[in-house]
Amino acid sequence: MNRIVEVRGLTKRYGNVTAVEDISFALEADKIYGLLGRNGAGKTTIMHMITAQLFATSGEISVFGEAPYENNRVLSQICFIKESQKYPDTYRIVDVLELSAVIFPNWDREFAYSLVKDFQLPLKRRMKKLSRGMLSAVGITVGLASRAPLTIFDEPYLGLDAVARGLFYDHLLRDYGMYPRTVILSTHLIDEVSKMLEHVIVIDKGRKLLDENTDSLRGKAFTVVGPAAKVEAFASGKQTIHRESFGGLVSVTVLGNLEAGERKQAEAAGLELAPVSLQQLIVHLTNGKSDTRTEDAV
Repeated sequence: MNRIVEVRGLTKRYGNVTAVEDISFALEADKIYGLLGRNGAGKTTIMHMITAQLFATSGEISVFGEAPYENNRVLSQICFIKESQKYPDTYRIVDVLELSAVIFPNWDREFAYSLVKDFQLPLKRRMKKLSRGMLSAVGITVGLASRAPLTIFDEPYLGLDAVARGLFYDHLLRDYGMYPRTVILSTHLIDEVSKMLEHVIVIDKGRKLLDENTDSLRGKAFTVVGPAAKVEAFASGKQTIHRESFGGLVSVTVLGNLEAGERKQAEAAGLELAPVSLQQLIVHLTNGKSDTRTEDAV
């Protein structure tokens, strides 16, 4: 197993505030990861530490087998596209692309300019004059054309319409298929990217909540709907992560795989069963209302 990133006991504190607490995980080569969680969960802080833009309070980070801080061998293999990326006021889009050609050893100029055409970007326009969506498209272009062995997109879609987001996903999958690398996607549009993600790490209140292959998460939870008494009897003793009432009916989301015997039991009781999407699962686990809040539960 070729590990690109290893994080052990990572903690980041700002005075009395703990942004990230005792997190450990590993990222393998040539996989697409989802780093997911609510705003303020600590995701961006983790990405800043991996890319040596923040120092950890404690813990260890290894990227390509080395500490990333002030290490050009490591940093030259990373492309980190941030939602709040700043550019010099005088820079135009073409200037950003030409500078990227100097920074990234695997830069593909032809691919970059084909992306500019697809996203309909005005090459000679200054970055400070661009809309939010155009800024996002420039970041996506740099991230994809860099072909960096570790490419990180932090909320890459801001300001993009559905068509432009679709272009991003299509180009990412196509280019990843031809030039595999490790990709981290941090996004709120989980349903849109769920089919691309091979592995998911969920951060909640600075701690790691989930660290699993996406395939193993499918079917990890289900929703049962029906008369309150029958639903409560069926869910008794099970780990529930969401509960909703409407009239005399109750909807309960249960954490765990649905066994064949349980399905027959539910059907015999006239209860309706439904799968839970990856986005629904993460929302329920991080909304602070779950009956269970531990990583061990999932």
